[in-house]
Amino acid sequence: MKKILLVDDEESIHIVYREEFEDEGFEVISAQDGTEGLKKFTTEEPDIVILDIHMPGLNGIEVLRQMKKINPTVPVILSSAYQEYKRDLGSWASDEYVVKSGNLDSLKKAVYRFLK
Repeated sequence: MKKILLVDDEESIHIVYREEFEDEGFEVISAQDGTEGLKKFTTEEPDIVILDIHMPGLNGIEVLRQMKKINPTVPVILSSAYQEYKRDLGSWASDEYVVKSGNLDSLKKAVYRFLK
């Protein structure tokens, strides 16, 4: 079973994403902030990461940089409600950038593209 690490500070995102991806046969590990996300990245060894940008403490761009130093082969999808971060040079280190929406089709397509 492929493992997804979800790093997001919004509980509603965890509920929706967990339900959607577990229904698709994935294991979903949750982290509520960047610090917890980095710990779980090293201990859980996920196959892919879905990472929010705007979080308290370490933001997603900094977490992305540290994850890529730890293991650059794990795909990281930045998922943000803010379109303007797509132009941030720091986000370019991600493997994909998806704008959050009620429709998870683009996020699911990105996950499947990396985990095939």
